[in-house]
Amino acid sequence: MTARRDEAAARSVTKPIDKGNDDQDGTARHLATQIWEWRGVWIIAPTVAGIAIALRLSGSLQHWEWAALDQFFRWRPLEPTDERLVIVGINEADLKQARQWPIPDAILAQLIEKIKAQKPTAIGLDLYRDLPVEPGYPALKKVFETTPNLVGIEKLNDEDPNSAIAPPPVLAQRDQVAANNLVVDADGKLRRGMLFLEKEGQTVDSFGLRLAWFYLEAQKIYSQPTTNDPRVFQWGKAVFRPFIANDGGYINADDGGYQFLLNYRGAAGQFRTVSMSEVLHDQISPDLLKNRIVLIGSTASSLNDFFYTPYSGDEITTAARTPGVEVQANIVSHILSAALEGRPSIKTWSEPMEGVWIFLWSCTGAVVCWMLRDAAGVRKVLSVWTILGLLVVGVGLVGGSYLAFLIGGWWIPVVPPLLALLGSATAITGYIANVESENRQTVMNLFGRHVTPQIAQAIWHNRQELLKEGRIRGRQMTATVLFSDLRGFSSVAEVIDPETLMSWLNDYMEAMAQVVLNHDGVIDKFMGDAVMAVFGVPIQRLTTDQIASDAIAAVSCALAMADRLDILNHQWQQEGRPKTAMRIGIATGNVVTGSLGSSQRLDYTTLGDTVNIAARLESYDKSLDGGVCRILINEETYQYIKEFFSTKVLGSMILKGREQPTAIYQVLR
Repeated sequence: MTARRDEAAARSVTKPIDKGNDDQDGTARHLATQIWEWRGVWIIAPTVAGIAIALRLSGSLQHWEWAALDQFFRWRPLEPTDERLVIVGINEADLKQARQWPIPDAILAQLIEKIKAQKPTAIGLDLYRDLPVEPGYPALKKVFETTPNLVGIEKLNDEDPNSAIAPPPVLAQRDQVAANNLVVDADGKLRRGMLFLEKEGQTVDSFGLRLAWFYLEAQKIYSQPTTNDPRVFQWGKAVFRPFIANDGGYINADDGGYQFLLNYRGAAGQFRTVSMSEVLHDQISPDLLKNRIVLIGSTASSLNDFFYTPYSGDEITTAARTPGVEVQANIVSHILSAALEGRPSIKTWSEPMEGVWIFLWSCTGAVVCWMLRDAAGVRKVLSVWTILGLLVVGVGLVGGSYLAFLIGGWWIPVVPPLLALLGSATAITGYIANVESENRQTVMNLFGRHVTPQIAQAIWHNRQELLKEGRIRGRQMTATVLFSDLRGFSSVAEVIDPETLMSWLNDYMEAMAQVVLNHDGVIDKFMGDAVMAVFGVPIQRLTTDQIASDAIAAVSCALAMADRLDILNHQWQQEGRPKTAMRIGIATGNVVTGSLGSSQRLDYTTLGDTVNIAARLESYDKSLDGGVCRILINEETYQYIKEFFSTKVLGSMILKGREQPTAIYQVLR
């Protein structure tokens, strides 16, 4: 019999614990449960997205978004040189030869004649010439009058007319003048070009537009409206739309005139450039300028006609700058490439679309952290898998935005969605930590010292299935219930003083509780001198073997309690304290488990007919002898343990409070 008990004990020690699966939940109830469990995501994602959008609309992220766009430009592979344009630059060596600035009219006239001789499509004079610069003005005037494809410049400024610069008078009379105004952002960089400007209610072409017009007209390509908005027009393969104040990363930008986001070809030096001296001394190929657009402008560092562009880098004080004439060349190239080759312009989404984009990434950050909180089978607030997941998602956001820019010219917001992604991830991590803390506190409050560390770990690992709204879910399952009670406790209590009684009773309870824990039972409650323990909770058993293992563990526990009571009686006898005996009732069957109590105090308990049967078995026929420990079990328990323990059939009896007879068996020691 001892060997069979040992086999049963061994079988009861290690029991597979599986996750609960409440198949009785309806679809609607399951959906409601999922929505409630994900409530943190539903709240945090829109909130963080709203904060990110608000920060964006306040302009707080504008410089960061500009920086992201600049980085995309710098990551982009270099584009081939636009062979349609040539820059004639006035460098430091040219200034030394001319011995004055501005360049005298005579030299400038000679330069234009040299260029004109090669029959370029257009000549752009990116030098202010509102006043004569002697010597040589008559010669320059004659060149102006005899060069119909020459375009001069003026600077417009309606706000401060004193800072405006007039065009060359002769060219103005011949309508060969355009505005070379450039729009510089608050960080000192130039990211936008101009097509048209307003002057005293009249539309004025930009310098780049007028030069491109010469080239496209020679190709018989003309602009035409495409929509009811006259500001949107098609020119060859390109559709031009005006920049508006909140396009891309801009917030309340000055969108006066007809602006567009400039798609630079590259950093400074991207266009073919020759010096003024090389042209004057015939040191260039005789057909270098033929059928090309030629821009004349300063490239000498001492003249300070330079601008910061997206290619200038991040440090304004040390970044490389681009000559103004090369910026104008980029504007011309942008128009020509778009119209002739369909090269993408920089495009942006509408503000509602950008808001949806930010919201989606806020949801992504929250969902990734929420779903990966159980990564690698270990529930952690912020696991390595969560960090890796966020890293992958963040790289995907930046990489995807860059590819959209590279392939289609789309400027998709990066900084606000990245902020929303990380913000929601951080917030949901804090939320998870708070929920975990509350759940752990709930589990500890409910189970405390009444389970073994192994069961406590299993409970914590399965808390997603067990907990709901800070309580253990009510569930129906199959378990084995054990009731024990001291025989003759009232008589003992009458003959010893209260302090000795409590010490004696605590020794007993401590010993019995430890035996229950050693057999993986859960102590449901202490009731005076009675103990109620349950085997098979709170993790639901799904197989017959698991249910049998619980029944075997309960009977093994009862026998171990009897053995422990023998030891206690011997000890108490030596100490002069009274000995005692106990009765145990064990029943296996359906039970209902869950939290019971108020919000201030909750207890985990087990209810149901099986509990009542175990209690009635314990109190059944108190005259029935069982030695120091009488153990009675029901039919269901007997069927699971009969191969491992010695038993005796007592028959079918009517237990108190029940109408149907119950088969009763006694476990023999």
